[in-house]
Amino acid sequence: MRQAAPELTDQDIEQSTWPSRKRMVDVGGLELAYVEIAGSEPPLLLVHGFTDTSRSFSLLAPHLSGRRLIMPDLRGHGGSAAGEGCGAADFADDMAGLIRHLRLNRPVVIGHSLGGMVSIALAARHPELIGGLVILASTLKPDFGSHHQLIDGVAALRDPISPSDPFYDWWHACRPGVPRAFLAGLAQDASAIPAARWRAILEEIRHTDLTAAARAVQAPALIIAGGHDPLFGAAHQQAMAEALAGSRRVWARECGHNPHWEDPAFVAEAIAGMLPAA
Repeated sequence: MRQAAPELTDQDIEQSTWPSRKRMVDVGGLELAYVEIAGSEPPLLLVHGFTDTSRSFSLLAPHLSGRRLIMPDLRGHGGSAAGEGCGAADFADDMAGLIRHLRLNRPVVIGHSLGGMVSIALAARHPELIGGLVILASTLKPDFGSHHQLIDGVAALRDPISPSDPFYDWWHACRPGVPRAFLAGLAQDASAIPAARWRAILEEIRHTDLTAAARAVQAPALIIAGGHDPLFGAAHQQAMAEALAGSRRVWARECGHNPHWEDPAFVAEAIAGMLPAA
């Protein structure tokens, strides 16, 4: 007897249709993809992490209901063209171009992991464009040794990368309860990035030091840190708090490297604390 197909949940549908929501824009000759949700000002520009896409914020977006959200794919990720450079400054200048193209009025920039590094570089390089910063599970200076699990895992990847590669069990690890359709979508997006690009971006990240850039940031900043972050723990968060003058730090105590997946309601509440009422 033929079994009935499992019923699709709202989350399944949301994740399957996410790519179709993307718009394209030319920023300095580079095609960037982004998802926009209409809402009140100031706009929030949400910048995802390494190998993720705008999908990374799809669980957080409903908790920011009523806000205007701009969620781009960084160059070389998702629907965006790769371009020639892949350093923090390249990503930051792309975001500056997007802000100008969309005529965003001093958005609050929310950056996760690599996106947090990009956000700090953006605020330092283009201070006139930024109204505030939220740095989520990020760092100023990664300290990945030559045999760090991330370095070794990325070095072992071979094209075509499978979305079921065991590496994702570690790379996308998070608390129970994160929707499987969401994690599957992330793995699908990441697997579309050639292994050589994974390695090139990671090599840039390893040699980045944003300490001086962070000290130059004048925008108000909120740091959200995961209490069990295996990549950027307490020492990284302390260094960031010291460099970002006047910043405030909150801990998602039960979360790892992805608090906006693991506890999006907590993250949204923390972000709302630095925004005017919608």
